[in-house]
Amino acid sequence: MATATEAQQQHVVQAAGGRKVVDEVSGWLRVLDDGSVDRTWTGPPEALPLMQPVEPYAEPRDGHTLHDLPGEPNLRVYLPEAARSDGRLPVIVQLHGGGFCISHPSWLMYHHFYSRLACAVPAVVVAVELPLAPERRLPAHIDAGVAALRRLRAIALSEDDGALDHHPAAALLRDAADVSRVFLIGDSSGGNLVHLVAARVMMGQDEPTNWSPLRVAGGIPIHPGFVRATRSRSELETRSDSVFFTLDMLDKFLAMALPEGATKDHPFTCPMGPHAPPLEAVPLPPMLVAVAENDLIYDTNMEYCDAMRKAGKEVEVLVNRGMSHSFYLNKYAVDMDPTTGERARELVDAIASFVSRH
Repeated sequence: MATATEAQQQHVVQAAGGRKVVDEVSGWLRVLDDGSVDRTWTGPPEALPLMQPVEPYAEPRDGHTLHDLPGEPNLRVYLPEAARSDGRLPVIVQLHGGGFCISHPSWLMYHHFYSRLACAVPAVVVAVELPLAPERRLPAHIDAGVAALRRLRAIALSEDDGALDHHPAAALLRDAADVSRVFLIGDSSGGNLVHLVAARVMMGQDEPTNWSPLRVAGGIPIHPGFVRATRSRSELETRSDSVFFTLDMLDKFLAMALPEGATKDHPFTCPMGPHAPPLEAVPLPPMLVAVAENDLIYDTNMEYCDAMRKAGKEVEVLVNRGMSHSFYLNKYAVDMDPTTGERARELVDAIASFVSRH
């Protein structure tokens, strides 16, 4: 497996040789006329440290170790030291955000939160390296999430998935993970994947008997990217205070990620809409949905929660008061601003409570 730095660099193609930019998401990526994509960060330099990759380490730091497990897909495993004394732990499978188009699970913004979460629950956290659009559009990301669960099951059963699953990290994961209690968690667009991956696993196309002993016990979408083709009131009236989420990003990333010709009313981004299967007919695990009060997409997040409840689904809602989209991933704000730090603690506590009850 490439190092975290190399993996990040694989997503960067420098514009050169007279190639022209044919599409752009300011600061984040440029699509060139030969089809290649340049993801070199060109926005405010103060945001760059949050995108720096964190290398794995086998010696404990802050109560956990960090391991990369190469394969299809690549996995990153946070093992809390509690696994040594508490036996097998529940598994939290992280599906990262980035509008389906950017980011990598090795980034500091994810590391600081998910290493903390692994120790707080405690749980084994398995972060999935997802494909990126526009090179690979949806449903490739859903396929990768399902493949990660199949791989986790194979490791738990000691099934030979090739030489890579004889990797030392696979043995550590096998010894620590209770795959009968798997929780899907996703940030932003990864929150969409929580719903979509859980539904696919639990629907007839993937028979539950094919998954034993793995069981999806719960889903935790955090500020999911659920939207409609028409602007909601919160999209129109809320001002973005972060370079990490703007309406321009939302529109352009989804245009690049959704199937060709689809609008934001597609079931991948609007599972509560008329083009999606009726939620009553979609088997889903219990859900804890975190919604940021000052999120641009607050209204459609709440619409999703309301639709899930009306469909008879088990849904808990945590509103992050006074917070914006993905606030908890900003390590510097969490560390330095007391209010942001307190809201991050509330989020961690809510997730730990949800996992303990399921």
